[in-house]
Amino acid sequence: MTPSPRDVFLRLVQGVADGNFEELPDLYGEVTDVRHPMATPEPEPLTTRRALREHFTVPPEGRASLPKRRVVDVVVHETADPEVIVAEFGYEFTRPDGSTSKVPCVFVMRVRDGRIVESRDYIDPIRTYTARGDLDLLIASLRSGAS
Repeated sequence: MTPSPRDVFLRLVQGVADGNFEELPDLYGEVTDVRHPMATPEPEPLTTRRALREHFTVPPEGRASLPKRRVVDVVVHETADPEVIVAEFGYEFTRPDGSTSKVPCVFVMRVRDGRIVESRDYIDPIRTYTARGDLDLLIASLRSGAS
């Protein structure tokens, strides 16, 4: 049975939270259009599964430093188009000291035959960098973009 758009979305965000990055590209079509409109710096669209494989690649030495996160506050809205969903959720990050912060997200996804073929991933960049402890990277990115 082909997974529903909701099922594919849940596998994606849970896979990110669990750090199962190797499995994530297989959730996408060979040809796709994934954009992160709020990302800083603004990345190029990801238009192939190969590009997504590169996007999700985390070197082994970087995995240990990834903050713990979990998916919270999931609300999936179905639309008149059975391939399209709008999903609201958050990633709750846990810092080494035990404190948490939540990053709100909204994904608008088109899933065809069980694969993501189009997605707009709206993720708060300031809260993301802050939650990951990478605020200096955001500031550097903003400064280099202003040049």
